[in-house]
Order: sequence, then C-alpha cells, then structure tokens
Amino acid sequence: MAPRTNDTEPEREDGPAPATPPESAAVAPAVEEQRDAKSPSTPQTDPNSSRTETNSNAEAVTTTAGSRTDTEPHATKGTVVSGDFGGNGQPVTAKDTVATRVSGSGGQPLAESGTGMSPDSQTDARRPVTKGATPLPETDGEPPATKKAALPLPAASGAEPSDTRHATPPQPVAGGAALVEGADERVAAVRRVSAAGRRLRVVQLGGTAVLLAVALTAGSIAYGAIRDKTAGTPVAAAPSAISPALLSSGSIDASIAALQAQLRAQPRDYGSWASLGLAYVEQARTKGDPSRYPQAEKALKRSLQVRPGNEQAITGQAALAAARHDFKDALAYADRILKENPYSQNALSSRIDALVELGRYADASKAADTADARRPGVPVFTRYAYVHELRGDVKTARRVLEQALATSTTPGDLSYVAAQLGLLAWNQGDYRTALTDYARALAADENYLPALEGRARAQWATGDKDAAIKGMEQLVARYPLPQPLVELGEMYQDRAAKGDETKARDQYALVDAWIALARANGVNADLDTALAAADHGDRAAALRAARAEWARRHTVHTADALAWALHVDGKDAEALPYARQATATGYRNASFIYHRGMIERATGHTQDARASLEAALKLNPGFSPLGAREARKALKDLEAAK
Repeated sequence: MAPRTNDTEPEREDGPAPATPPESAAVAPAVEEQRDAKSPSTPQTDPNSSRTETNSNAEAVTTTAGSRTDTEPHATKGTVVSGDFGGNGQPVTAKDTVATRVSGSGGQPLAESGTGMSPDSQTDARRPVTKGATPLPETDGEPPATKKAALPLPAASGAEPSDTRHATPPQPVAGGAALVEGADERVAAVRRVSAAGRRLRVVQLGGTAVLLAVALTAGSIAYGAIRDKTAGTPVAAAPSAISPALLSSGSIDASIAALQAQLRAQPRDYGSWASLGLAYVEQARTKGDPSRYPQAEKALKRSLQVRPGNEQAITGQAALAAARHDFKDALAYADRILKENPYSQNALSSRIDALVELGRYADASKAADTADARRPGVPVFTRYAYVHELRGDVKTARRVLEQALATSTTPGDLSYVAAQLGLLAWNQGDYRTALTDYARALAADENYLPALEGRARAQWATGDKDAAIKGMEQLVARYPLPQPLVELGEMYQDRAAKGDETKARDQYALVDAWIALARANGVNADLDTALAAADHGDRAAALRAARAEWARRHTVHTADALAWALHVDGKDAEALPYARQATATGYRNASFIYHRGMIERATGHTQDARASLEAALKLNPGFSPLGAREARKALKDLEAAK
C-alpha cells in the first residue's frame, strides 16, 4: 500500500485485498386477514431489495430487501440499507411516497404471537437473510439500476480505494449457461411474457428519471458546495459525480471501483465513503467473503470522521451489524436514524429485521405496520409478508409478495421477490410453483444465487437429482456459503454413488473453514456452527454454540437449533420444550416439525411423534435429502413397533 501524502488522501492498493428450558409457548392466534391493497399507480423504484448498487452522498449502497440473515437458505436476511434523501440532500418525507400500503387504511397490527422468538434470516440465511444482493437505493428522481452482473472480487485489501488500473475486468463465468440449463425453456418463457410489459414501464419512466437525475445531481452539488464553503470545511458536496451509466450497470465490483476512483479525487467525500462501506458489506454477503467486513468498518468510520453523524454512514453501520449477526446494535442504529428521519425506508426496514432476529415478533409486527403506513414499497412488502409467514398465514404472505412483484421494475427487485415466492412455495411442498417462481427470478437475473440454490433444491425434491447436484456444484464453486455446502453434502450422501461420501465430507470441511473465517472477521457464527455441526461435525461444539446463541436471542430458529443439538447429544428431555417452542408460532417449517417428531419419539411420546413426522412429510416431502429419508424410516419403525 503506497504511503499517503497527507491526512486525507486515500491509500492506494496494488492487490486484493447454559440455558434453562422454556415453558412451551401457546400457538399464536390466527393472524387477522388484512384487506387487499391496491397496486400503486406508479411503481416505487427505491426498494432496498435484492441488489447492491452504489451512489454517493445522497445515495447509499443497499443490501437485500428482505434478506434473511441466518437460517433459511441464504438469501440471508441481511439488513437493507440505502440513503433516503431527496435531490436536495434532505430526508424524504411522507409526501414522497407513491406505493400503496399492503395493510388496511386503519393500519391494523398483525395478531401477536404466543412466543417471543424470531426467525434468522439469508445469509438465508433466506432470508438474508440473511439476508442476497441489492438494488440502487432510491433518491427522488434518480433512475433505478437495471442490471447486476456476476463479476470477480475487485482488488482491495482495506477500506481505502485502490488504484483502478488494477481493477479486474468482468470475466465470463465458466458454464454460466449451464447454471440455468435445467429450466432454460421455463426461464425463456417467463422472459418473453414479462418483457413487453417491463419495456413499456421502463420507456415511460426512463426519460423522466434521467432528466431528473441530471437536474437533481447538479442542484445537490451546487447546494453542497455553497453550504460547505459557508462552513469553512473542505467536505465534498453530495452527491458525488459518479457515472450514471456505471451505476446502472448493476455490478457491485464496478461500483466499488468507481467509488474508489471518486475517493482518490475527493478523499473527503463522506457519502462515497459510506457507500463504499455498504458495498463491501454487500460484497461479503453475496460472495461469501467475510474478510470484507473489516474493510466496510474502516470505510464507514472514515465517513463519520469527515461528517460526524451522517445518516448514510449510520445506515451502513446498521447493515454491518446485522451482517455480523449483532442485531441489538443493528436495532440501535435503526432507531437512531428514525429519530432524525422517521420516513427512512431503509431504517424502517432494518428495524423490522432486527426485531424479528431478536425474537420480538409482536414488536416486529407493529414495526411492519408503521413502515407500511410511512413508506410502502417492495422492501416493506417483503418484510410484511415474512411476519405473516411466521404466524402460519401463508395465504397472506403470498398475496403480499405477489403485490410486491407487481410493483417491481428493476431486475434486482424482480429476482429477489420472485425467489422469495419460490421459497414460500417450496416450504409448502409446492415444487411446481416453486420452480416457476425461481424461473421468474432467473429471467430477471440468471445469476441470482438464492434462485439458483432454490431451483436445485426443488429439482432434488422432484427427483431430478442429477440436475440438482450439477446446479449446486456450480453454485458452491463460485460462492461457498454454509447452507448450500451442507445441502450439497447431503445430496451426495443420499445419492451414495462411488466417491460421494468423500465429496460430502469435503463440503462439511468447507463449512468449518467458512465459519472460522467468519469468526476471524467479527461475525457471530454460533447459529451456523450449531446447525452444521449437529448433523455433520462436532456434536459437543454444536451444543455449545446453540446454547450461546439462545442466550443472546430467543427465536424460532435458535429454539430449533438448540433442541436438535440437545437431541443429538442425548439430552432429549431437555430438548423437547425447545422443539415445541420452535413450532409454537404456527410457522410452517417441515424441518422444525421433523426435529420435534424425532425428539418426541426419543422421549417416549409415540403418538405425538407419529403425528409430527407425518405432518412434516405431508407439508414438504422433500424438505431435506437426509432428514426426509430419516423421517420415513422412523415412521416405518413406529408402525412396526405397534
């Protein structure tokens, strides 16, 4: 790294950088059905959805719209963040919203759950969250990004911008076409049907958006320059002069390179520092590289040094905290933003995420209603749907997601929402619908990871095992995240061909390596450890991790993880209350019901065990390559023992 010539010049880079059992919770009351919302007359183009784009100062990079953070297949519910600013750099207010609310006009809250736990989303985490990639955040009048390309990691070893001469150009992905080979016809059909309608909407909005972007950018620069001159502080104006064409390319790597170039020219551009920090968070999440988190932290701190308390950087800190599974801090940052800007869509969305991940479901329900009243749009719709899903109200969840899809206009939003619809269908065992929804997602972005993972999972459940393994192999070769690695290992074990057992062990070893890397970069990986190690690793380590995570937060996912870790460690009597609590909200998850059934069997509750195992297989017969097989075997043994 070259020495800096002064205190503000950015550095250059030359290379790449014990818990007591809870009482069983009562099943939550049925969720009150909300009346159907009307489709917005004008689509909201500012979702912090499933892509990450960059803009500076007036815009922040966004992370996944409904990113689920931990336990669902990793679209990982990360936190969604972007700058909610108008063209004059001021916070957007209620009058700026155009999307229709999903709740009734009275803003009735969802029914409260009988338990105080929350789901862990993709780094789904489905979620998340875990929450996935992101779209260009909204700034009133700014044109949305239109494409996300899959590119290699840019050269970067710290938060400082690197020399763009060393930036890695986009490379074609080997076998990229094969990633969608199993559903090419389905994807192509969806593309043909949707292209005409999308084209019309883009043409109508595009010209006006571009003109507004130019005018607002010029106005913001002028305003910022005057303000900073008056203050006598050499702080760059907002927003920075980043090429709209580059930003609209949808490439997180290209956006990072552009921000690095901008910061070499204007090292006191606090907005670009904040955007760079957010971009590193998204890059870490979507590419499975936790080493980017320290870089993100440095960039966000630099932004706050230049402009203390600026909203973009605090929004970035919320995203970083959520990505590291520090949900208490994520909630604190979101609340801090909302105190100054109650209509920040990103903070409203991040607050829902944090409350869900902390297990405060009733509060999350109220927060979703508040967000729906203040800033309705794709990011809020997806979270609103998930709160309903957690209560077992799948019908409402799907209706709201369909509404979100209808209002989506960018490839990032289209792919994210369609993939969430696919996951919802898969959880109910509706594999045909799931494959159709994943095709819709891949029609918008053929490299969208949660859709590729979900399609492989659905293919396996329908018996197309060769296509499923091929797709999952290609996926983990590029992005070795824990959830797909475990799924691929179990597919190998279930197929049991020559060499498959060794291949499976290799996948589980990679999970251990990823967890070690995550911990080294500040990520709380206890839930990942508990889930993977209970079935495929050190059972004692799994139990330690599950207890530690339960001590931090009580969610349906942490309850299930602790119950299963106790079971595999032979502590079934202690496990049963947790297993029952994991399923007490009405959340329809076949893995949770299977775990409860196996624990009920081990504790001598034969009738309950039979009912639970049958329910799991009825709900989603292919919920897990190995789990579904074990459930059938256990039922057969129970019948034989009559």
